[in-house]
Amino acid sequence: MTSSYQRPQPDEVARVTSQAAELLEVLWGRASTAPVSASQLRVLFILEHNEGINLRTLADALGSTPPSTSRLCDRLQAVGFVERRAAATSRRELRLYLSHRGRTFLTDLRLRRESALTAVLEQMPLAQRSALLSGLEAFCDAASAQIHGESGQSPARTA
Repeated sequence: MTSSYQRPQPDEVARVTSQAAELLEVLWGRASTAPVSASQLRVLFILEHNEGINLRTLADALGSTPPSTSRLCDRLQAVGFVERRAAATSRRELRLYLSHRGRTFLTDLRLRRESALTAVLEQMPLAQRSALLSGLEAFCDAASAQIHGESGQSPARTA
């Protein structure tokens, strides 16, 4: 265990962060992501931040193939969460957008997840919650810089 005078090593923090992520998965699983799978949920999150991207760009962001990504989008379109529209520059190219129903689903999902997290965080002492908040903000900044810094910009941005 690391004393308060020693700096925690990155591998120790990574181990505890991994455990926290696994516990978050369990908590969030209770918040239910039905009617979408984990892969489909990733598509929704990517589209939320990259409105109007094409299928190839989405496939790249997912680390998947266009045919597999197209099938994910087919299912999301069938439940009314995704819309496909012809691009302004080429009618052959389709752009992907979250539908109003898809946005509502993500909003509701986040509210359920935050409620589950609030129940856990209420059990923590205030000083530890404050430290957690500071640490998570720094983590988000560092992770965002690494993700966006790899290619110089967000992987699925369009002008």
